[in-house]
Amino acid sequence: LVPMVVEEPSVVAAASNAARMIRASGGFEAEATPAVMTAQVQFDGVPDVGAAARAVHEHRRSLLALGDASIPRMVERGGGCRDLELRVLDAAEGVVVVHVYVDVGDAMGANMVDTVAEALADPLHALVGGTVGLRILSNLCARRMVTVRARVSSEMLGGDAVADGIARASRFASLDPFRAATHNKGFMNGVDAAAVALGQDWRGIEAGAHAFAAMEGVYRPLSTWTRTAEGLEGRVEMPLAVGTVGGSTQCHAGVRAAFEVLRVPDARTLAMVLASVGLASNLAALRALAAEGIQRGHMKLHQRKAEAEALLHNGAHTP
Repeated sequence: LVPMVVEEPSVVAAASNAARMIRASGGFEAEATPAVMTAQVQFDGVPDVGAAARAVHEHRRSLLALGDASIPRMVERGGGCRDLELRVLDAAEGVVVVHVYVDVGDAMGANMVDTVAEALADPLHALVGGTVGLRILSNLCARRMVTVRARVSSEMLGGDAVADGIARASRFASLDPFRAATHNKGFMNGVDAAAVALGQDWRGIEAGAHAFAAMEGVYRPLSTWTRTAEGLEGRVEMPLAVGTVGGSTQCHAGVRAAFEVLRVPDARTLAMVLASVGLASNLAALRALAAEGIQRGHMKLHQRKAEAEALLHNGAHTP
């Protein structure tokens, strides 16, 4: 049972219906990497970017130890700084950025990662020179990934013609960034609705997802659906930073209630659930497009909402 908060009832209805179809073929298969977030420390005007890279590499262990010293409670819980690297962004202008990769356990981790970035700015400056710039997390958490797969039969979808149509629609999104934007919006409908209900930073999730979709230089769909002998197989791989501790997960009564409904043991499982809801939402949207068109079910639920609003409005003016 996944709590969802969204302004359109059709999002919840459609995702629920698609999940029911997927359940008949075995449900969702998911995996998630450890919760490693990325801290960025930027430098401008570095005089020798090659020497800077060598210096950072040579002092890697001491720098990671300094980072750990800034977040002792996370280190006590088994997390901490795992790796770092220097990336050259503009050699001629001496613009470099040092990435520090921090395992944040079951937290989303933004505050801890920012703390590490600020703690390492001066030690790094002493090694690379130039001018210290930004010290903050990146929402493109490329080392904190979740993967979900699902299968659905043509029979559950409404026939081979519908399955073929969904596969063609998915291929369309892989070829055209204009379509990919709306394809990904349909996917994120589910992710965001569950994220809001569970007190997550849905804006950060959105930023990371869309940045990842464009990492190859062309904006791509996050999820894909391919034809199989039985029907379709869907797959999504994306960065997803969520937490089961910290933020509003403990202090907001509604969020606490949502977690009691969901009953996930850790942040990695939470990431798998959210990505699964996104894949269900995506399938529902593509099925509607490939079959009856997007408006029929959407407008039916929209009319129900309008009728409910009218009843509330009339009731408020009843003597």
